[in-house]
Amino acid sequence: MMVALDGTIVAIANPAIQKDLGASFADVQWITNGYFLALAVTLITAGKLGDRFGHRQTFLIGVVGFAAASGAIGLSDSIALVVTFRVFQGLFGALLMPAALGLLRATFPAEKLNMAIGIWGMVIGASTAGGPILGGLLVQHVSWQSVFFINVPVGVAALVLGLLILTDHRAQNAPRSFDIPGIALLSGAMFCLVWALIKAPAWGWGAGLTWTFLGASVLGFALFALWETRVEEPLIPLGLFRSVPLSAGVVLMVLMAIAFLGGLFFVTFYLQNVHGMSPVDAGLHLLPLTGMMIVGSPLAGALITKTGPRIPLAGGMALTAISMYGMSTLDTGTSGGVMSLWFAGLGLGLAPVMVGATEVIVGNAPMELSGVAGGLQQAAMQIGGSLGTAVLGAVMASKVDGDLAGNWTAAKLPPLTPAQLDQASQAVQVGAAPVAKGTPPELAAKITTVAHDTFISGMSLACLVAAVVAVVAVFVALLTKRGENADAAGAGAGHV
Repeated sequence: MMVALDGTIVAIANPAIQKDLGASFADVQWITNGYFLALAVTLITAGKLGDRFGHRQTFLIGVVGFAAASGAIGLSDSIALVVTFRVFQGLFGALLMPAALGLLRATFPAEKLNMAIGIWGMVIGASTAGGPILGGLLVQHVSWQSVFFINVPVGVAALVLGLLILTDHRAQNAPRSFDIPGIALLSGAMFCLVWALIKAPAWGWGAGLTWTFLGASVLGFALFALWETRVEEPLIPLGLFRSVPLSAGVVLMVLMAIAFLGGLFFVTFYLQNVHGMSPVDAGLHLLPLTGMMIVGSPLAGALITKTGPRIPLAGGMALTAISMYGMSTLDTGTSGGVMSLWFAGLGLGLAPVMVGATEVIVGNAPMELSGVAGGLQQAAMQIGGSLGTAVLGAVMASKVDGDLAGNWTAAKLPPLTPAQLDQASQAVQVGAAPVAKGTPPELAAKITTVAHDTFISGMSLACLVAAVVAVVAVFVALLTKRGENADAAGAGAGHV
């Protein structure tokens, strides 16, 4: 719950953090991207640690570290410290997530695994979607720091319960060594990819620096794949990907997260800065999304147990695509009822994907690689979230930069210097109106209209891109099937 919650609870606090610490749009993106990137880069390694030393130990270490990093963020007084400790949050969160899935896989037999993952998915889905609501309450009535402080007592409770309840499960064929070069190559390749995507709007998509990092990423992935075929105990045995369903499940998680987490990043700014809602009101308007994920996840687990994952996954992504298209039609005058319709559709579409893709990945991996499989599942989701924020952020920034000058001129507003236009664009990208103090009310109203209309055009394009990604995911979902190795769950593992 803590790790998933922190993926989205910060979204509702971003405007408050931005104002309090004087952060730029890029800084705000790094509050999210630093967390996702740290998770994505280390999840597979953390999964291997769980397979080697036991998932219980890695889980409990992750709990303590995550809670401590959360408390440190709450005490930070600069954006640099916030981003730094968000990275530490991500690193310790990476120990938690694969370990949780590894414990589930080892504990539950095949006939109960889907329901167990369904309940797990309900907690993850509810935490992911409920973040904005809890965040809104805390930001409005306490402070943005409380969004992070809340993890401290939760971490203490999780540690106590974990020590009392959890038992360790270790597969007989657990790995005995670590692939240090593989870890370095995979981490470097992932970092170069996301760094290029995040910096491309500032550097330019055709700039040499952008393509240098993209090329370095491709080279890193190629060298990693080559190395993995030669090392005795690879970080990720490439034989895993001979399973088409497992590979499809990984791709599906990436595409789902791009559409969901990338789109959610802009919705919070839309609700607060365009519609002028308080953080709490913004969170409450996302309640249909939360509710449908809470209700849909265990139901999806039961449905997938009966029918297999293929149809629920394809149907879920189709509903996600329709909902993202609907969100592209939102404007400054959209009613709460229409918003709720699209948010509810999004939550109902995502629930079977969260549960089904997880079962497909973990269930198609050998028992001794359950931690690596859990790491793959979570890495796919976190990479997708980071790519979604980066790519859709780039789409938004490009659209705003392209439209703002023309819209400003068309409204017959006072001309801006290039530097002023750049500052105005930074504000508009988060839905804020660049109105200077002392501006006459009539002029301020015209500037606000131009800013909001330009922001809406950028958000609409970003949501359309997310809808296209979801359509592609429908076809990927058709390649999935029930886990071939699920029968090993709950059996063949040593209890320590």
